[in-house]
Amino acid sequence: MADVEATQPAQADVHKTSNGPAEGYEKKCLFCKIVNKEMGTELLHCDEEISCFRDIKPGAPHHYLIVPTKHVGNCKSLSKEHVPLVKQMVETGKEILQKNNITDLSDVRFGFHWPPFCSVTHLHLHVLAPASQMGLMSRLFYRLNSYWFVTADQLIELLNAKGETN
Repeated sequence: MADVEATQPAQADVHKTSNGPAEGYEKKCLFCKIVNKEMGTELLHCDEEISCFRDIKPGAPHHYLIVPTKHVGNCKSLSKEHVPLVKQMVETGKEILQKNNITDLSDVRFGFHWPPFCSVTHLHLHVLAPASQMGLMSRLFYRLNSYWFVTADQLIELLNAKGETN
């Protein structure tokens, strides 16, 4: 008789069904493929809501991408209803940093590239630490108060204002 526990999906596989990827999967999306373990990328965190993996081109000693497990478009496609998701992404980023012994959150950058300056349209939060150790190009790519990069706090503020004007 087969061991019943061995047939149960692992915690990290909860978003995937036996018939294939879960609802919200975009087959052409690189990050959907990573989250669904089609790319061989190590997932540092994965649950039904949020997944995390290392950036392939790190801009700091610790550079993580926090993504919704289900496909969500870029920053411009979000509404006020997405504020809890963005906050959850930030909290997951803080947890990943803590697990990696990064406790000085004053030297961390949490942010999103603003379209059209994002290479993947699946929403992703960049978590960079220590920000003081970012190289010249990274300081440019992840520059505060620029046209191409917004902090998580700025995005939350924009989304909240979006809800008030509609």
